[in-house]
Amino acid sequence: MTDSPLSGRILACPSCGKATAFTPSNRWRPFCSERCKLTDLGAWASESYRIPAKPAEDEAGGAADDSET
Repeated sequence: MTDSPLSGRILACPSCGKATAFTPSNRWRPFCSERCKLTDLGAWASESYRIPAKPAEDEAGGAADDSET
């Protein structure tokens, strides 16, 4: 069995930037610690991360239609 191309790589933790090994032995990968993993999860849960998008036509018009009835 061969290792994946990412096995044994050193990456920067997405939360704090600390160098961390991307190996099966790192149970928090790609993060360096449980704290960084939970910090990132909390940011998603509190909607700190957002994907910009334009409202669809039916969403923009739907709000005005609801106020008239």
